[in-house]
Amino acid sequence: MNTKLAFSYFTFCLFFLISCMEKNYQKIHNNILVADTHNDVVYSALLQGKDISVKQNKGHTDLPRLQEGGVNIQTFAIWSSDGKYGNGTAYVHANEQIDSLMQFLIKNPSSIALAKTPKEALSIVESDRIAAVIGLEGGHMIEKNLDYLVDLYSRGVRYMTLTWNHSLDWVGASAIENSLPIEEQQGLSEWGEELIKKMNEIGMMVDLSHVGERSFYDVLKVSTKPVLVSHSNAYALAPHHRNLKDEQLEALKKNKGVVGVNFYSGFLDSTYSERLAELYKKHYQERANAKWIADNNLWAMYEDLPSNMQRELDAPAELLLDQIDYLVEKVGIDHVCIGSDYDGIESAPKGLEDVSKFPELTRLLLERGYEVNDIEKIMGLNYMRIWQENQ
Repeated sequence: MNTKLAFSYFTFCLFFLISCMEKNYQKIHNNILVADTHNDVVYSALLQGKDISVKQNKGHTDLPRLQEGGVNIQTFAIWSSDGKYGNGTAYVHANEQIDSLMQFLIKNPSSIALAKTPKEALSIVESDRIAAVIGLEGGHMIEKNLDYLVDLYSRGVRYMTLTWNHSLDWVGASAIENSLPIEEQQGLSEWGEELIKKMNEIGMMVDLSHVGERSFYDVLKVSTKPVLVSHSNAYALAPHHRNLKDEQLEALKKNKGVVGVNFYSGFLDSTYSERLAELYKKHYQERANAKWIADNNLWAMYEDLPSNMQRELDAPAELLLDQIDYLVEKVGIDHVCIGSDYDGIESAPKGLEDVSKFPELTRLLLERGYEVNDIEKIMGLNYMRIWQENQ
């Protein structure tokens, strides 16, 4: 066989294999367990009275798109701003959000149901429904009351992110503390240690997304169970306070915890916020909202732009795959999952614009050379493992 013929044959085989992969990725996706650890649609839509039982024109999530995306287990975050809701209101606000989620589940019993245990979740999935799990994003919502923690657990909360973007008197937030040397950070207080022990006791996963570095390490000294980092990425690829440094990833590996890769363009592409501000000023010129720019209000600027410009700003999906590759390299294939942060972010990667696009992630992982059994771990089994080990 001459060189030209051999090259043509090789090219034909390559295109044939790619064609087969394109045809099979949807089937593979449909046959694996897909579990997303973090979605903010409760606050962004349900609490605002929107009916996500039907397809929405805005946002990342609704029931039809969850079904289209082949999502089997969806963890719904319960969130409130630390600055707006203090003691006396935050706990009530958390319960109001759970109420709104429960109303949605009651309205759609043939499509989605609450799961309080891994066994219940798998049973719901086997009945061809979506299993809904609850996560609490911000420890201020228990108002430093362990009885509130237990009560929220009884309602279905299965992990708690210790804080959000404001430090509490018992734990530090990355947004506040990671600009300081670690020895100057407040870390976890004695009451915080008591809380971690209580969470271990009742079977609630400790979530270390949003937590400051010193607090991160302090928690790992106390927790007797693997921790979750529900929606964070690798700092080495995108240096943002919300992403984990290599030393944190090494500590997470020793703990046998799991990190959920976050889809937010700003946590994938370090140039995102700068590109957004520049495009916004260029497009609107004198009409640009100076306050949004001065306050670095990325969400408001992004939403104010035409959809074609939004797509231009979205991070390339390859950056998300790079994050997965890096996290797998650092913590191992058994310690990486998916924590999309849909509806808690304004910009997701190109081609992964909403929950209906999860099959595309399976395709991209196949293209990167991941075996199906490894894709199963990333897309769902690793999350199920850590949930089970916290029971």
